[in-house]
Amino acid sequence: MLFRGRSHRSLDPKGRLMLPPEFRDILLSRSEEGKLVLTSFDGCVVGYPYPDWVEFEDKFNRLKNPSRKMRDFRRLVIGGAEEMTADPQGRVRVSRSHMDYAGLTKDVVLVGQGSRFEIWDQSKFDAIVAQDFDDVTEELAESGIDFCF
Repeated sequence: MLFRGRSHRSLDPKGRLMLPPEFRDILLSRSEEGKLVLTSFDGCVVGYPYPDWVEFEDKFNRLKNPSRKMRDFRRLVIGGAEEMTADPQGRVRVSRSHMDYAGLTKDVVLVGQGSRFEIWDQSKFDAIVAQDFDDVTEELAESGIDFCF
């Protein structure tokens, strides 16, 4: 099962976010309690099923002599990782540090990205999808992916 689609949600004053039922189902299928990890990257908050996160950390920890940039990346992504499970109402608490990093306000969008999902501030996400993607379709075509409508 993969995270797909978009879901518009609201953060409550305590930073709690109701996960879409489809996302909760995926998390529950990946670990007994539906455990997940939230971290920050690329201007948003990223959510991983716990087993996938552990695999990512293991691979990262096997790197030999990582560059300064890679160590800084580890500080951001692994250092900012927070393990959690949804409460009985299906909510997760987004920490203040993640909210600040991603510029999250009340209105957010959860965006499925296959093996993970992203949490974006609504206005930031609106700006992303308003872009012209013609050059991306060319890049995809060069990679052997035909994405034309």
